Amino acid sequence: MKYQSIGPVLAGCLVGAMLLTGCSEPATVENSTLQVGRDAVVASIEPRVEAANPFFEESPLYLHYPEFDRIENAHYLPAFERGMAEQIAEVSAITEQSAEPTFENTILALELSGQLLNRVSAVFYSLSSAHTNDAIRALEQQLAPELAAHDDKLVLNRTLFARIKTLFDQRAALELDAESLRLLEQYYIDFVRAGAALNSEQQQRMKEINAQTAVLQTQYSQNVLSEVNALAIVVDSREELSGLSEGMIVAAAEEANSRELPGKFVIPLLNTSGQPSLSNLQNRRLRERIHTTSLSRGSRGGDFDNREILSNVLRLRAERAQLLGYANHADYVLEDATAATVAAVNQRLSELAPAAVANAIRESNDLQQMIIDEGQDFELAAWDWQFYSEKLRAARYDFDESQLQPYFEIDNVLKKGVFFAAEKLYGITFQERSDLPVYQEDVRVFEVFDAVGTTLGIFMADPYARATKRGGAWMNAYVSQSNLMNTQPIVANHWNVTKPQAGEPALLTLDEVNTLFHEFGHALHGLFSNVEYPYFAGTRVPRDFVEYPSQVNEMWATWPEVLENYARHYETGEPMPRELLDKVLSAQKFNQGFGTTEYLAASILDQALHQLTPEQVPSADEIVAFEENALRRAGIDLDTVPPRYRSTYFSHIMGGYSAGYYSYIWSEVLDADTVEWFKENGGLRRENGDHFRRTLLSRGGSVDAMSLFRNFRGRDADIAPLLERRGLN
Repeated sequence: MKYQSIGPVLAGCLVGAMLLTGCSEPATVENSTLQVGRDAVVASIEPRVEAANPFFEESPLYLHYPEFDRIENAHYLPAFERGMAEQIAEVSAITEQSAEPTFENTILALELSGQLLNRVSAVFYSLSSAHTNDAIRALEQQLAPELAAHDDKLVLNRTLFARIKTLFDQRAALELDAESLRLLEQYYIDFVRAGAALNSEQQQRMKEINAQTAVLQTQYSQNVLSEVNALAIVVDSREELSGLSEGMIVAAAEEANSRELPGKFVIPLLNTSGQPSLSNLQNRRLRERIHTTSLSRGSRGGDFDNREILSNVLRLRAERAQLLGYANHADYVLEDATAATVAAVNQRLSELAPAAVANAIRESNDLQQMIIDEGQDFELAAWDWQFYSEKLRAARYDFDESQLQPYFEIDNVLKKGVFFAAEKLYGITFQERSDLPVYQEDVRVFEVFDAVGTTLGIFMADPYARATKRGGAWMNAYVSQSNLMNTQPIVANHWNVTKPQAGEPALLTLDEVNTLFHEFGHALHGLFSNVEYPYFAGTRVPRDFVEYPSQVNEMWATWPEVLENYARHYETGEPMPRELLDKVLSAQKFNQGFGTTEYLAASILDQALHQLTPEQVPSADEIVAFEENALRRAGIDLDTVPPRYRSTYFSHIMGGYSAGYYSYIWSEVLDADTVEWFKENGGLRRENGDHFRRTLLSRGGSVDAMSLFRNFRGRDADIAPLLERRGLN
């Protein structure tokens, strides 16, 4: 039941309430306490939509795959209302029973509760990110305070908490197996961290904070998506787009036509500060316009300004943390992470920042020299970096992105790259299915088979960017694996590749190739899950551990055997020339100063915002100045390298990554050390994959995260491989 809120890179299931079990489906196991509550509420509720509502019963489709062809906007609200009422009744049945608390009648019953709410939440919150519409957006705002209040009715239930505490205090005598004991302990910790031990007055304030925060976070996230669409760059002439590929120009023209701007060109903005088009656009004035527009998001005034929302969220989070006895929100968040303390995160970031900045300055000097060598007299600016770094890459390594893309056709990358690596490493196979419904025509569905031929689960791929989809890339689960619930996983990857015009191939950049491998690493974490309880399924691990397996999977993108298999010219089928492949591999450390610095700047900004008391939180008018001061104090305020995200469009920190954006670099320590292990043990071998799967990927959150790493690696992690990889040593 571990809550994983909606974040930019979702490694777990999208759920709307803290005690929802995520994407698990109804168990084949019946629990009498649970059933009494469910029967009572079903008998008493007058449904707004008749039995035609596909959420009211488990899906009859294969593995309980969602009935996307039947689901309509009108089904969501009745399903949420019945689901919340049903779970409240189920919990009442737990608390009102006369029997003394046992693991079965309290913890297990709680784990089995909320199944209808899980079903509708899994679909609704997935589509609110992947394929939203006005009705979903409006309902999302309406549901935010209602689901927050529902959470509070559960986690602030004194009678329920008393039963959990009784079992927690007696846990040594209960003779539970290791996973059941961990489930009991985690429930107790979650309830305490949610405020179950507070007095009545404090709990009332907690409810107010939770409701207000839920509304504000939804508004913030919707503003980000709305403004990205509203601020797309309109270009008057084809000449201004010199440097872009023909495919990108055609896509810009089609985007303009879709906006009823015939004869013009539209370049959509993506979620990060930097924009992909800046790598190729020769028009410096247009580059500046794109870049400054990107950085202005959320702070321009008007309907989508996020400064006041952000300030209020930060203040509420800080107050909530202090109410629970923590110094600040970061202190609260990090206690439940592998990092454990604010001091540990601050130390890691401060250790890495100086070397990253030094590398970035060296790189900027090289770019400035290139500008001078071309006879130009301007100083390198942030909107020039991507353009000149691509030129420098081409000069230094004798290749550029345009040479690579013909070898990275999306279907080849997916089937002969991502799937091929998984087949070689884990023995699994894939079969595409066209008989299962999808929520959007470009979504693809694959059944995944284990090495012995049995079905492991279902994988969905949603590749293309669209106005109804938020930026970035992420994984989520519609159904999570659980032996208790007798469910197999249904997981999805979402990317934002530019959709080509009809009849043309989708050719990826090297970064996009890497993204496909990364997100599929999350998918493998979900597919390989083999746990009893849905609370621990798949990616339900600490936030600063969840990126680790997905980052490991990136290594296969450039592993020679894999790259040679998928990197084939989309027209001729010829493999990427060996000399070009060698150049790609030799350039892997190129521009790492920039990449590490922009990432660390965002991570440091995240920590600075969340290590404040309520009184220290900047007002809306002070947000921008606070950012500048925070980066200056950290010594990472380079004008040419802005943070990957500024706080007003930093969607991660409105989801599951508040005070947690450091997780990527924290996980990368484990990742880099794991890559060394694979190399030392022969690389892409079944024995290696089976060991990684058995000791780590299959265990989900059922074992302490760092214990899982030690079980796999045989020791604690070494930071040296990370420093070598990023050129920080």
